[in-house]
Amino acid sequence: MSWQVQEAKQRFSELIRDATTEGPQIVTRHGEEIAVVIDIEEYRRLKGEVVDFKEFLRSGPGLEELDLHRDHTLPREIDWTG
Repeated sequence: MSWQVQEAKQRFSELIRDATTEGPQIVTRHGEEIAVVIDIEEYRRLKGEVVDFKEFLRSGPGLEELDLHRDHTLPREIDWTG
């Protein structure tokens, strides 16, 4: 959706609602695109503030950095006689 500056000012609440529900809203002045209004979550994602869960997992250490070696000695013996 495209909004002229004057219309965006007059219908600001609607502009914000549409940015949240319908996606980015472009603001124009004399037919030239000058700004875009986007939902805050989209802004944070674009800015890199929000990492989705998959990216969070991928950013962790590789398995080669983890100590996954198991002690192969036998467990201690248990006296079952009491």
